[in-house]
Amino acid sequence: MAVHSLNGDNHRIPVYDGETIVARVKYNNNLDLWDGSNWCRGTGRHLGLTRLKDGRFVLIHGSDWQGERDYAEIISDEEALQQILQARNDELLEKYFPEEAEKIDEMEEEE
Repeated sequence: MAVHSLNGDNHRIPVYDGETIVARVKYNNNLDLWDGSNWCRGTGRHLGLTRLKDGRFVLIHGSDWQGERDYAEIISDEEALQQILQARNDELLEKYFPEEAEKIDEMEEEE
């Protein structure tokens, strides 16, 4: 999956907790979905997920639109899990929520 960035692969973006910038993270779009021609989450929109050293999840918002800036925000564990499930990203599910991944595997095997 290609990483969107106007400033190269090491593009770092601000992380907001409310109105306050609490960190900067490397841009990624690992929650994007394939629409048949592009990886995105809506026309010109991208989503990514990462975790800070203190364990908080960060949702990364990217945009291909001129005049809009990439940014990130702190989200809850539940919000992170839901974003991963919506993206159907098994790699992130295994990495961040192995117990949930195991439950899903067990449910699929029973069908």
